[in-house]
Amino acid sequence: MANADPASTVKVELGDRSYPIHIGPGLLGRGDLIDPHLPQRSAVVVTNTVVAPLYLDKLQESLERQRIAAKAIVLPDGEEHKDWRTLNQVFDTLMDFRAERKTTLIALGGGVIGDLTGFAAAVFQRGAPFVQIPTTLLAQVDSSVGGKTAINHPQGKNMIGAFYQPRVVIADTETLRTLPDRELSAGIAEIIKYGLIGDAAFFDWLEANMERLMARDPAALTRAIGVSCRNKAAIVASDEREEGVRALLNFGHTFGHAIESGLGYGEWLHGEAVGAGMAIAARVSRHMGLIDDRCVERTIDLLRRARLPVRGPALGTDRYLELMAHDKKVEGGRMRFILLRGIGKAFISDAVPDAALKAVLGGGGVDDR
Repeated sequence: MANADPASTVKVELGDRSYPIHIGPGLLGRGDLIDPHLPQRSAVVVTNTVVAPLYLDKLQESLERQRIAAKAIVLPDGEEHKDWRTLNQVFDTLMDFRAERKTTLIALGGGVIGDLTGFAAAVFQRGAPFVQIPTTLLAQVDSSVGGKTAINHPQGKNMIGAFYQPRVVIADTETLRTLPDRELSAGIAEIIKYGLIGDAAFFDWLEANMERLMARDPAALTRAIGVSCRNKAAIVASDEREEGVRALLNFGHTFGHAIESGLGYGEWLHGEAVGAGMAIAARVSRHMGLIDDRCVERTIDLLRRARLPVRGPALGTDRYLELMAHDKKVEGGRMRFILLRGIGKAFISDAVPDAALKAVLGGGGVDDR
């Protein structure tokens, strides 16, 4: 078997469930990276109507070279399809294919496909192996790593799901060439998050290299993906089921999920909502006296350079609070927030005064003072 370049491989350390993340160009043609992780020579590729015409044939050809029989399920595209109806469509097709417990499900697509396929694998015949092949920047740096799988509920994002780890993650950076500009920015939101929550040096690097990322410079993208994956892998290894430090990865998400749910899934991209959510969280932190104006300015400036929204839509303060009350991070009836004490210094708090939330959320989170 050919080996991936060690410099482009990150390992998620979870004992006997550890797995590699391979990062680099041309990996869709490397069926040999997938082969060792399949318990039998059959797989079902789950993808969508946007990704399938671009990459499905290439993936299936690379699997065929390894003598792996791979059928495909092509789903409609969009966050609005991350629901029970689409999940049952996957189950119906798996039954039609007579898939077995050792048939590997391969997620080929962005975060919606990865989350939905992972959840399907977690529950099909009580657990089938699955592989993540993320084709968007956001999925490569975030949703494909760590084993969070889920579908949405009308009252809350990702409310129905399971922790279920993939066997391997294959991040082919060449798929980013066809990524729409909006999707690129959405992925950069999650990259910025890693700098803000715990890696000040990486945040400095992002400030110096944002234009290279926006221009899709291959070296800059590969570095940003690798650093992001290493940061997430370290957090997941120490707290797989989000009982402590892993909650830091939700920085901006409490507000972001409220935006997605409040507007309707698919109206804003996930990364766009998280970008606005991080700006709101920074403003709340400043309102509480935790950070100074300069910290907020640096955060908002970098988000703007990534062409991300830094203001939430005008849902109204009461609606924001209602939506956040349904968030997964509510514990013991109290909302938990991820706030900042500085760049790279995030922490978890369930003691955010209503006055701080209302002051920032008034007018839809557009308090830019």
